[in-house]
Amino acid sequence: MPVAIHGISYHLPDRVETNEDLQSQNPDWLMDKVAEKSGIFARHVAAEDETAADLGFRAAEKLLARALAPPEEIDYLLFCTQCPDHFLPPSACTLQHRLGFRQEIGALDFNLGCSGYVYGLQLAQSLITGGAARNVLLITADTYSKFINPRDRTVRTLFGDGAAASLIGQAFGGGEIGDFVLGTDGGRADRLIVPAGACRMPRSAETAVETTDSAGCVRSSNDLFMDGPALFTFALTTVPKLVKALLAKTGRAIEDYDWFVYHQANKYMLDNLYKRSRIPPEKAVHVYEAVGNTVSSSIPIALQTYVDSGRIVPGQRLLLAGFGVGFSWAACELVWG
Repeated sequence: MPVAIHGISYHLPDRVETNEDLQSQNPDWLMDKVAEKSGIFARHVAAEDETAADLGFRAAEKLLARALAPPEEIDYLLFCTQCPDHFLPPSACTLQHRLGFRQEIGALDFNLGCSGYVYGLQLAQSLITGGAARNVLLITADTYSKFINPRDRTVRTLFGDGAAASLIGQAFGGGEIGDFVLGTDGGRADRLIVPAGACRMPRSAETAVETTDSAGCVRSSNDLFMDGPALFTFALTTVPKLVKALLAKTGRAIEDYDWFVYHQANKYMLDNLYKRSRIPPEKAVHVYEAVGNTVSSSIPIALQTYVDSGRIVPGQRLLLAGFGVGFSWAACELVWG
């Protein structure tokens, strides 16, 4: 049974934080150089009382308003986030109630970051082809701003908050989700991490102590830590192999794809990845300029942005690739329907 994405909607917080804002708050930050390298000029930031589930709810409301499938025919809700409302209950369960879905529905959270959307597509595809669901609502949402120390230039300039909702169901009209290739290397998980706050290292007065690194960035164990050079090396060595493995699995070549939709990390990362895999610049999707790195929602936001602008049209063949926290990576083929 072929499975396809029937529609995507996304939602971004109202508050926008520009590079000029960051420069005025941090006179010693060289934001012109940051922008030149990252390609990011603004990012949306959730309000203090606004959670990832709130953003996901708004994205799902927009999608449901398009009436792509009757709500009673949505049999599963998947919520990909690293920023849940609570350790328990799962945010997917509270979203089921907020969205007014019937109780005879499966709902679960899964914790993944920048590869999470592609993983979610495979989970949805498996549920549908296995007969467990007719339609799956996949929601991705993250609010990394709540983990970021405001004086940590390495992450504050890159990440933005956002959410996306995708309806996945049996294919009709030519669209189809194709093959997948996935991978994991948990041995390097500490290169992108919030060390404190869960059961391994509960928050305490000690974990809240801030330190300043050699680059002048400030953070504590309660904050997001990213080893940028390690992430860059990981991506540059892993993603081209991932793409090559998917091409081998599908029996296709670079020339057979109309668009390459990578996780929207930043300009420097993507330019190098596209160059390494010899992907023509005119086939490379990029939307990070005004939203930054929106983690699990970066790929669906990029997809829908290009659909809205008329650049992605039905019948085109796409290659999606996500990579990041975990370390984890995933790619799939997609024909837009």
